[in-house]
Amino acid sequence: MKYAWIEDYCLFKKGVEKEYKAEWEALLYKVGGKMFVMQGQDNEGRSIITVKLEPPYGEFLRNEYDDIRPGYYMNKLHWNSVDLNGSVSDDLLKTMLDQSYELVLHSLTKKAQNEIQSS
Repeated sequence: MKYAWIEDYCLFKKGVEKEYKAEWEALLYKVGGKMFVMQGQDNEGRSIITVKLEPPYGEFLRNEYDDIRPGYYMNKLHWNSVDLNGSVSDDLLKTMLDQSYELVLHSLTKKAQNEIQSS
């Protein structure tokens, strides 16, 4: 796989847990029990990773990159899927993963955020 570093990158972040969801045939990376990354396949069998982004940024990326599309099987406004066999740079994908993590982390209660950040 082109982005073999994804698992290590996600799990390095504070409070992240990995889970396999059999019915989706996908790996989920969660912080505080909430998903910030889904890695699996779309309905055409393409390997994808789906992340949450601020809507204007997600729309901008979808307009700039053919390999970034509205989130597969997710809310199309907030979630974006990246073709893992595509040409998105490692740096851009890391930025997307970072932003997804931060968005989900900041959606948690202040207490939960503090517990995760102090661990």
